[in-house]
Amino acid sequence: MQQEEAIVIGAGPCGLAAAIELERVGLHPLIIEKRNIVHSISQYPTYMHFFSSPELLEIGGIPFTTANDKPSRLEALNYYRTAAQRNRLRIQPYTAITGIRKAEDGFLLTGEDRFGQACAYRSRYVVIATGYFDHPNELSIPGEQMDKVSHFFRESHPYVGMKVAIIGGSNSAIDAALELERVGAYVTVVYRGEQYSSSIKPWVRPGFESKVAKGAISMLFRSVVTSIGHHDITIRGPEGEFLIPNDFVLALTGFHPDRNFLTLSGVTMEAEGYPTFHEESMETNVPGIYLAGVVASRHEANEIFIESGRFHGQKIAEHIGKIRGQSANGC
Repeated sequence: MQQEEAIVIGAGPCGLAAAIELERVGLHPLIIEKRNIVHSISQYPTYMHFFSSPELLEIGGIPFTTANDKPSRLEALNYYRTAAQRNRLRIQPYTAITGIRKAEDGFLLTGEDRFGQACAYRSRYVVIATGYFDHPNELSIPGEQMDKVSHFFRESHPYVGMKVAIIGGSNSAIDAALELERVGAYVTVVYRGEQYSSSIKPWVRPGFESKVAKGAISMLFRSVVTSIGHHDITIRGPEGEFLIPNDFVLALTGFHPDRNFLTLSGVTMEAEGYPTFHEESMETNVPGIYLAGVVASRHEANEIFIESGRFHGQKIAEHIGKIRGQSANGC
């Protein structure tokens, strides 16, 4: 069994940031990631650009330089990969941690690698930075599990000439609709809201509204998809239910953290449904288990972004540093 002093679960930007800060207080943490480094970003749309400016995405004091106002997905992948390499972070990829339980002088972590081989680790401290991209908000409607339905949008080329319904009204839905229309897809956006979301990027909204006004994109407000068939979908709107022809559905309805994993690890949930933790240290009700990134969100998953979650590691490292200092002094 592998013995560690600190383990970070998750190699996203916030997990990497936490590991860098732990290095700076004398720990040499192991990062365990069930896929690849910054997997969530690798799953973003191929040609996506971030909403944040590059300096707000920086970790470990390493400058993020770009010739653009907003960095691209490809630039972000290169940046975080380089940050991990320059800090010589230890990363164990393609290994899923499925359980954490209290053990003598720390915790026992169990899981398996991508071949199904069981693995186990002991660690004094555990930082959970698991993100949310693996847990889409499902619609729970008939047909959602069909191959024509996806909760992710990568690029528009596979949808050329297809009738595509996009469920949602956030930036991801609007960006996808514009890309799809440009390649000749027939796009219908189905949104339960009364009007356009206030969160839509201000430089994108005018162009989208223009496409809708010209009939290039169909926008349905106060509407929901109630079922998905092989060649059509059923929509319920202000005037009742109706069918439209359909080839593919992109359910871009957001994601949520894996609260069940936290509960199984002993972390309690507040009445509002978010995990118990101390804001100043990010330590949970279980001494030695910390949260970093979106897993610490209180209400909506998107309330914590890279630009805020990247600082959680500083709080964690400072708290652990104090504990270690007290132990060294015999306190």
